[in-house]
Amino acid sequence: MTPDYVIGVTPVSNGIYRETEDLFKETFKRMEERGFKIKKKDEIWGQENARACSGEERAQDLMEMMNDEEVDIIMPPWGGHLAVEMLEHLDFSKLTPKWITGYSDISTVMLPITLKTGIATAHMANIVDLRGEEMDDVTGRWFEVLNTRAGETVRQVSSELYQEEWDHEHPTSIVFKLSEQTEWKGFDAEGERVSGMHMEGRMLGGCIDCIRHLIGTEYGDIKQFRKQHTDGESILWYIDDSELDTVDFKRSLVQMQYAGWFNNCAGIIFSRVGKPKMKESYQYKDVYREMATALNVPVLYDVDFGHKPPQMTIINGAYGMIDMEKGKGQLMQQFI
Repeated sequence: MTPDYVIGVTPVSNGIYRETEDLFKETFKRMEERGFKIKKKDEIWGQENARACSGEERAQDLMEMMNDEEVDIIMPPWGGHLAVEMLEHLDFSKLTPKWITGYSDISTVMLPITLKTGIATAHMANIVDLRGEEMDDVTGRWFEVLNTRAGETVRQVSSELYQEEWDHEHPTSIVFKLSEQTEWKGFDAEGERVSGMHMEGRMLGGCIDCIRHLIGTEYGDIKQFRKQHTDGESILWYIDDSELDTVDFKRSLVQMQYAGWFNNCAGIIFSRVGKPKMKESYQYKDVYREMATALNVPVLYDVDFGHKPPQMTIINGAYGMIDMEKGKGQLMQQFI
């Protein structure tokens, strides 16, 4: 890909509602200033009943862009709530391999695309988050990661600071307000806190608020993915919690376990929780420790992705190798 390639913008979940139109016009202008060309579907403009348009319309638009030879990469505006509606209308057998990127509810579409077709998808900042005059060192690696070729490996390192809360009314030159000290933390398979760890495997994941609804459907068939699209490698899961409280979070993880999603699991990395809500005295670190011991795998948390930026670019389907030492870490991904 070259800097003048075409970004296709089509909704998979929310549209651009009236109050944010200027924000997105600024976004598209900024990307064009960087040398990208923007091709937009009309359906991105507007929002009704918690989605841009019907699931069938969103599926049709996505398929058209996936098969549009002019479009090099697809960046939906942002996440939302009801991407799951469009899955039954997608013909996965007719999707041309190209990047689709984003996070939050976009995970609901990206993970099934990878599972059913083997097409790699990129969990990273949404296009609206890239509108700053500049980008931080972590988020800004997205273009380099997506330009990594088959057989090559790309390295990303942890941030120095992260953003605790969004302030959409007062963005900085990099959009985010990075103010809190980043510290990756982990438990070993016995539930003991550790200062260092290593894990590796095929990377899969997304926003658990959304992808949990794929469990038990044809769109969440992890066993079939491993059979058709891997060489028997273990799965290295990355999981972002947007706003599930600790009990709902644990219930969802246990459901994933019962459904076999964590069979042959190499480990789990968790993001910083977007909107933390504790039930009674039950804390997120308790959930992480319990999952480590229940699955007998290492667990890493407060990692740089998800709803508290900055975000590394994590590729569904890539072979990932992640290391942490004394709160700092790196992610190596090999494209195979």
